[in-house]
Amino acid sequence: MKIARYWAPFKDQKVRCNLCRHRCLIYPSKPGLCQVRINVDGSLYTLVYAKTIALHVDPIEKKPLFHFLPGSGALSIATVGCNFRCANCQNHDISQFRYEGVNMAPGEYIPPEEVVKMAVKTDSRVIAYTYTEPTIFWEYVIDTAKLAKEKGIHNILVTNGYITEEALKDGKGLIDAANVDFKSMRKDFYTKVVKARLDKFLDGLRSFKKHVPWLEVTTLIIPGLNDSEEELRDIARFIVQELGPYVPWHISRFFPHYKLTYLPPTPKKTITRAVEIGFEEGLRFVYAGNIPGSPFETTYCPRCHTPLIRRMGYEIIENNITQGRCSACGERIEGVWEINENSEP
Repeated sequence: MKIARYWAPFKDQKVRCNLCRHRCLIYPSKPGLCQVRINVDGSLYTLVYAKTIALHVDPIEKKPLFHFLPGSGALSIATVGCNFRCANCQNHDISQFRYEGVNMAPGEYIPPEEVVKMAVKTDSRVIAYTYTEPTIFWEYVIDTAKLAKEKGIHNILVTNGYITEEALKDGKGLIDAANVDFKSMRKDFYTKVVKARLDKFLDGLRSFKKHVPWLEVTTLIIPGLNDSEEELRDIARFIVQELGPYVPWHISRFFPHYKLTYLPPTPKKTITRAVEIGFEEGLRFVYAGNIPGSPFETTYCPRCHTPLIRRMGYEIIENNITQGRCSACGERIEGVWEINENSEP
């Protein structure tokens, strides 16, 4: 175990965790909702510092990030644990870890300096904190990201967006991009399916807009739960109005999994309609995921509609963006296309 950051003592040896927006009040010898931050005699400890449960080199397009260093390899790491309880979680075998009184968590001890060495060895331009929820191993993220920056390696998050603003601020200058899961625009969905609060998530998303240079969002469309045209319009409008019309929206197809095996896969026509809604509401870049060969994997120029980045799955087939602009008409294409490039639109 390692002493945690982002907490405050409370009366009777209880502690208040201030890492995520649950802000758990944790009793002695008990864990927070994430199950990996434990109150030991009135002090908060993390069980997962440098305890890596997954480590792979992925294409950055798998995160998905389509406008951040396309074609790059991303050394992707995770620990066990999560602060959400999503009924559809694809990685529930590692995210839904349960603390059972043992002062340790599964995983291989890989300290930050070793993670960075692996990134260098594998020619990874990026380290991705992903698979589970990087918020719950934030101390590990920050320490690794600092060393990565010294080697010119970028850092990205794939996250549920529920980190507190004070914790996220510590990543300013270290975290270069994030893909945030925008699960729903309905209170009931967050309460019943996720076990969190919509208002706190939306505040978190606003914090990401302020403190992370490049942002993309993903919505997994689940039949009967968040697939109405009205809700999809509400999500698209929020992105346009609060984050900006240039923020890419990834719309992903659901397949039965975990506690939602009784639901059917999302119809392809629903995904197509969601993409259309995104464009109708003013988004410049909308993509479809989990549909191999979809025409919505391609980045088009929003002015002249020239195909700029053609993708087949996670592979880049063609890239016609030159110095951040459309090679046909010169339109600025928002994103980070080269190392050290300014991502501000």
